[in-house]
Amino acid sequence: MRGITLKKVWSDESLVEFEITISDGCSKFCVKVYAGHQSLETLAADLERFAPSIFGGIYDIELGKFGPEYANGAFRARLNFDMEGRGRLFVTVHAESDWYPISRTHVASRATLYLSSEPGLLDRFVKELRQVHAGTRYEAALECVQLCVEPGHFGGSNG
Repeated sequence: MRGITLKKVWSDESLVEFEITISDGCSKFCVKVYAGHQSLETLAADLERFAPSIFGGIYDIELGKFGPEYANGAFRARLNFDMEGRGRLFVTVHAESDWYPISRTHVASRATLYLSSEPGLLDRFVKELRQVHAGTRYEAALECVQLCVEPGHFGGSNG
């Protein structure tokens, strides 16, 4: 599936561990992050307020923390509605794995992926986030669509 899948894998009285898988249809990256119990409820409420901003609204989803000082990985997704209100939701994802020793240093794998979705798919994602928070499901997915490339816009000259 092309999109972002957030799966609850573990929790205790303080934290929840999520496995987040991001795929653009070609590349796939998976990261585990820690978040507070209220993070999904807060995220769902924020996304509901963001959803009507179809003429250029921007919202950042952040779960986990970047850097070697923090446990597990990190996930950040910038959601940006098309400025012209065409119903496209552009998503830029930055993700980082947990840090681990290799040779004489510590490293983390990192990925940046670019996705595109739609308002109806965002609404479904919000509904699924609420269900994960309530414990009636363990996974929520923001389904994405093929990025549309207009003729002649391939990043270079068209000869």
